[in-house]
Amino acid sequence: MMLQKPEVRSTSLAPRRRSVAVRVGDVTVGGDAPIVVQSMTNTDTADVEATARQVAALARAGSELVRITVDRNEAAAAVPKIKERLLQMGVNVPLIGDFHYIGHQLLADHPACAEALDKYRVNPGNVGFKEKKDKQFGAIVETALKYAKPIRIGANWGSLDQALLTQLMDENARLSEPMDAREVTREAMVLSALLSASFAEDLGLPRNRIILSAKVSAVQDLIAVYDELARRSDYALHLGLTEAGMGSKGIVASSAALGVLLQRGIGDTVRISLTPEPGGDRTLEVQVAQELLQTMGFRAFVPLVAACPGCGRTTSTTFQELASDVQGFIRARMPEWKKRYPGVETLSVAVMGCIVNGPGESKHADIGISLPGTGEQPTAPVFIDGKKAATLRGPTLAADFKQMVEDYVARRFGVSARPAAE
Repeated sequence: MMLQKPEVRSTSLAPRRRSVAVRVGDVTVGGDAPIVVQSMTNTDTADVEATARQVAALARAGSELVRITVDRNEAAAAVPKIKERLLQMGVNVPLIGDFHYIGHQLLADHPACAEALDKYRVNPGNVGFKEKKDKQFGAIVETALKYAKPIRIGANWGSLDQALLTQLMDENARLSEPMDAREVTREAMVLSALLSASFAEDLGLPRNRIILSAKVSAVQDLIAVYDELARRSDYALHLGLTEAGMGSKGIVASSAALGVLLQRGIGDTVRISLTPEPGGDRTLEVQVAQELLQTMGFRAFVPLVAACPGCGRTTSTTFQELASDVQGFIRARMPEWKKRYPGVETLSVAVMGCIVNGPGESKHADIGISLPGTGEQPTAPVFIDGKKAATLRGPTLAADFKQMVEDYVARRFGVSARPAAE
């Protein structure tokens, strides 16, 4: 039988869409900068200590920008205090103020808030209504100009500019072949963001201080809207599926939508909008965003542990417990490793559960261990850089393997491991 060469479809990443670079504090969004991860607090911003603690937790988890709600006078008055408290904690992450309805008034009445924030987020659907809309939007732009701040113009499916939507629906109804109402709504989302950005530019805000977003809660709608935004503008784009949901549903929906867009080269900063479980950890959405970017090959944040799913050959839970233990160990060690070992985030580790694929997968990782499955000898070979380096067994197996990982990191990524500068 003669082998036939299959038709090969390219799986390489699309070239990154070229967007205007925007500086937010000391972080660059767009241009040639890496895709930025961001998150948002769910505390009452008027509670300075609680908000500062959550901002710090998000930043330490890897959120490079953090958004906070500024919805009333007490919240606006708290912003500079939050900034001060964060600096006392050694956290200097850029803060974004999320404004709705009365943002223009809050920024005018609280100049310390306007100055402390690194970016303003404005929703063109509720910045003002009828004759007040342009005036109130303009007031926010003037404040941004005064304090040299960027603005994210964020349209949202749930609070879309109704006047614009009605106008487009009326125009569509007069067409000989009207579009579907959903298509018209998508176009209203795109136009809401683009027209507001154009107005901001007319008022003097430069393109390198404008970021756009157009968030919806359905995957296909989000992809369609951002395809159009990317086609019709070069503004930096913030990606996010709004109201994504809780747990696996939110993770899957966000990853599906953002994965398609990122693969097409669209997106300069991302947020995974997860509904936390009761008492859940807000930082989970940061971890999901990082893992999405890392598994797609855009960035490296933390070494990820490859582990088999388990089957009838791996009835022992040893490999599951070790995989979890090692992943937790790596995340706990990363703050220190990042300071001492540049490049450590590219490390690959494997924890496998039986002899079928275990040795092979372990050899593909920088360092990997293949644990014994059901009926196998109670020994666990460890492979380093593709070669068998040791065999572990007994009650200290987990501790011994973690020490080998620690030693490998120091040896490979330590200062002495890098060639001297010429």
